[in-house]
Amino acid sequence: MAQEYGQWPESCWTSADIDWRAAKKITAGIDIGTASSQAAILCDGALFGYANLRTGANYRQAADKAIQMALGNSGMAVQDIGAIMQTGWGGNHVACATGETDELTCHAKGARFLFGPSLHTVVDLGAQTTKAILLYDWDRVRDFMINDKCATGMGRNVEFLCDLLQIPIEEIGEKSLEVPEDPEPVSTTCYTFADTETLGLFGRPEYRSEALTEAEIYASHLFAIAWRILGLIGRLQAPEVGDIRITGDLGFTGGLAKNPGVTKRIERELGVTALTAAYDPMLAGAIGAALLAGEGGESHGL
Repeated sequence: MAQEYGQWPESCWTSADIDWRAAKKITAGIDIGTASSQAAILCDGALFGYANLRTGANYRQAADKAIQMALGNSGMAVQDIGAIMQTGWGGNHVACATGETDELTCHAKGARFLFGPSLHTVVDLGAQTTKAILLYDWDRVRDFMINDKCATGMGRNVEFLCDLLQIPIEEIGEKSLEVPEDPEPVSTTCYTFADTETLGLFGRPEYRSEALTEAEIYASHLFAIAWRILGLIGRLQAPEVGDIRITGDLGFTGGLAKNPGVTKRIERELGVTALTAAYDPMLAGAIGAALLAGEGGESHGL
């Protein structure tokens, strides 16, 4: 079987310490994304189990597999879950769902669960979309911005590049930081342009007096992604503000949140250190959906 470079490993976990049979309220959230899907199960508000897997071509199969992986060998069945909330690009394909909600509200709730009450700015770095979200003190969306036109600053860009260059996605971020200073970024207009320009940097000394090192090429590409995301974050502030600033503590969710080549550069430009998640930041949407399921509504808007 050929090695996969551009995919984060699938994972699942079920608590051995929580007695789900004694729980008063069991809820679940399922977040079906374009590249990956997550399920989270809560018992009385505590995380009991989760799964993170690749979506594939069939959203319904991904949802079924995710919830079963999250249940693990606990003995709990889907029928034991009181409410299941679905969200994400394929969120209307979850056969066992009892409700549906929007991604923004899910990430607001899930991010606060992951990072704590001091979090006020969330940047969700998904495969096809990036969302910059400003939160109220009470876990609701105050303002948000979503990328438009192109997926230049999105996770799918990095996945494709890692497959193209045959470098594991777990390594490209750290390798890109092995440079004394960042070179000029590649194109921030289109991820196809960015990938083409990145490939052109290999063995092309005409871009500068000396050919770029492998780490410098990765840095050039990931800096371009970080720069695109910074522009999105900047749109959350008042127009008269010159420098990009954020409100409150910062947290990253989504697959690209696990790429320090992107997140560290955003932190550097903002002059902040992002909070560390208690669990995999890709789980934010599913955890938020499970929390919203526990609030008893069919759907939750902004």
